[in-house]
Amino acid sequence: MIALTKGQYTVRPARSGADLRAAQRLRARAFLGRTVGDVLDRDAFDAKCLHVLVEDRTTGRLACCFRLLPLQSGAEIERSYSAQFYDLSGLAAFPGRMVELGRFCIDPDLHDPDILRVAWAAMTRYVDDNGVEMLFGCSSFSGTRTETYLDSFAMLAARHIAPRRWRPRVKAPAVFDFARQLRSRVPDAKRAMLRMPPLLRTYLLMGGWVSDHAVVDRQLDTLHVFTGIEIAAIPDTRKRLLRAVADAVPHRRDTDAIPT
Repeated sequence: MIALTKGQYTVRPARSGADLRAAQRLRARAFLGRTVGDVLDRDAFDAKCLHVLVEDRTTGRLACCFRLLPLQSGAEIERSYSAQFYDLSGLAAFPGRMVELGRFCIDPDLHDPDILRVAWAAMTRYVDDNGVEMLFGCSSFSGTRTETYLDSFAMLAARHIAPRRWRPRVKAPAVFDFARQLRSRVPDAKRAMLRMPPLLRTYLLMGGWVSDHAVVDRQLDTLHVFTGIEIAAIPDTRKRLLRAVADAVPHRRDTDAIPT
């Protein structure tokens, strides 16, 4: 895993149990709204993943975190977190290396767009260095009220549904079948993008695609869609922009990363 610095932010892998707990604490704030006491968001997948921290190097504050689960090919897709919620049997035929991006969150009190930029710079470097051919994960909308996001889901249905050969099928007990229910709705583009999660907006700008349904996750109080991006399909102009950011950032390899 590569550590890097851009402006006031440093990206590095978690190196200790304390680092992992800091990430779990931020996740609890971001996903569960828990700010009192030492409440942690944790699950069995934490032990299988590489955890990445984005810190403000002037204050030491944790600004963002995410975790990565590498897979050698689609034959290992059932090991992923996403496979709990989606039937991913179509992706079992994917021949190249994959990585699942999970639990991505930014400190709810911070609104600096450079945080997302430096996180993507780190992911771009990881993808390039490890020959990853597909990046995937669950992209979450806050809350479970589907009516809040109808324009966003209508836009996804109209423009961004996964290719049929890779398309996830329904597995979770509670889903919002937006591709079918909103197929006649014309989305308000401005409202749709305003309410689209920032991480998902970035995926879509790179040519990413989503499942045709959203899972209603009441444990995390989110609606989420399976999201994938084939690295070879990213537009050349977008690849150049991403790599320009990643290549402009001083970096070093860090061999002390966990999973713990």
